[in-house]
Amino acid sequence: MKYDAIAIGAGTNGLVAATLLAKAGRQVLLVEQSDAIGGTARLLEFAPGFRAAPLGMDPGWLPPSVARAVGLKGVAARHAAAPLTLAVQPREFLTLWSDVGLAAEAIGRHSPKDAEAWPAFASKMDTLAGFLERVYRRPPLDLDSRSPRELLSAAGLALAFRGLGRAYMTALLRTLPMPVQDLLDDWFECEPLKAALAPAGVQHLRQGPRSAGTAFVLLHHLVGAPPGAMRRSGRWSNEPGGVVAALEQAARQSGVAIRTAAKVRRIQVNDDAVTGVVLESGEEIAAPVVLSSADPARTLLGMVDPVWLNPEFLRAVGNIKFRGCTAVVAYALDRLIDLPGLNNAAEVLAGTVTLTRTREALERAYDDAKYGRVSERPHVEITVPTLATPSDAPDGKHVLLARMQYAPYHLRDGTEWDTGQREALADSVTKAVAEISPAFADRVRHRAVFAPTDFEHQFGLTEGAAYQGELMLDQILFMRPLPGWSRYRMPVDGLYLCGSGTHPGGGVTGAPGHNAAREILRDFKRRRLRRARWENP
Repeated sequence: MKYDAIAIGAGTNGLVAATLLAKAGRQVLLVEQSDAIGGTARLLEFAPGFRAAPLGMDPGWLPPSVARAVGLKGVAARHAAAPLTLAVQPREFLTLWSDVGLAAEAIGRHSPKDAEAWPAFASKMDTLAGFLERVYRRPPLDLDSRSPRELLSAAGLALAFRGLGRAYMTALLRTLPMPVQDLLDDWFECEPLKAALAPAGVQHLRQGPRSAGTAFVLLHHLVGAPPGAMRRSGRWSNEPGGVVAALEQAARQSGVAIRTAAKVRRIQVNDDAVTGVVLESGEEIAAPVVLSSADPARTLLGMVDPVWLNPEFLRAVGNIKFRGCTAVVAYALDRLIDLPGLNNAAEVLAGTVTLTRTREALERAYDDAKYGRVSERPHVEITVPTLATPSDAPDGKHVLLARMQYAPYHLRDGTEWDTGQREALADSVTKAVAEISPAFADRVRHRAVFAPTDFEHQFGLTEGAAYQGELMLDQILFMRPLPGWSRYRMPVDGLYLCGSGTHPGGGVTGAPGHNAAREILRDFKRRRLRRARWENP
């Protein structure tokens, strides 16, 4: 079989990119190293009858333009009514409802002044995230290009920015480089409210709330969230299977050939152009285009012979900051946990419950990671996905996911992530949950720890970085994955990246794959035009 393109990695981005190329009439092969598709969104059975996606606490945002292009129907995120709750102390909780009025009422019990400010804050965050949403729907601007299409794109973005108005333009430019701590201090006086909001600014990031650029990360995680919601908590409307099952169906219907348990050993290159791939089995598959949804380091340093890449480029790839620091403990529960002090525990647990009561505690948890230590008092967030998908556990049972920061990939003094380290981490997380649910440990039938090294081995994530590289100001937009290489094309002709290590990054479902496929199809068209001009001068 002759293929026009080979896509590496059957996560959401690989599925989207392969489907769009196939819909355009290309013969596409999608290869996946594991036995199942889905990438970081795939479910793992961590105990008999209990399944979970350890990196799937946030369903992400599926841009409508991506869903339309791929042909998905009936797939949307079902957002939780109570997307974010802070455990202020045992038997006391602050729930930030999606409904702005209900959230303001809850905040008012802590600070009437902050309750009054809440609607304006929610509205401003929604507007600023809405501008990022527009930026994320397209490839990043090519600052060196003078093509009419690129100039029109830049003009459209400039008009959209101007359309924000002077106050919002200023707010956006001021907010992006700020520490999330300073942003929240500008708006509020109540520490529980600020402690509830701050963790979104450091999610999957080895930084604390006092670090510059974390206000941007907060905005990034609000893109696609319902107005007023401070987290994208929820599940897909077509569960079980969610968006992965829908994308697989769309890919197969479009004619994409999918092979699992097919790990790529090497991307073949000849005369500075891609010629195909070689699998671990030794099988060679030819194609003039290879697009990889693996992260930039794994693709460019691990699959391409360095003889085809400039040493300066290779050094820049090696300097991409991954710095995985997230661990997840998955619990198999005999029954749903209680949250004393809450009458609506199930509604709250369907969203995200954060257990860090102050920003000072969040910063101190980060301090440990700076020196290669697992946080002694970690930041923990919990959710119960089986409230939305009961089929992922036996009847009457539940799965609880606890996301923990900070657990650095590189531990101090060369310490390994062994069984002792994992058990110590699980004990500290269990203790944190038990502070708000005293009977928690008695409900646990089994627990499984996913450390950064496990994410590297299970999902091919360099250093266990969930987003294939930190979302900091020097690694976003036209600088992702590298300045000058943000348009998905790599230095080798026919080689493209399409994973979350490219613009717009993790948490934006399918957008990197969608944008990359559009660029590939443009290049296919340019090649046809060049060939026609050569044959008919």
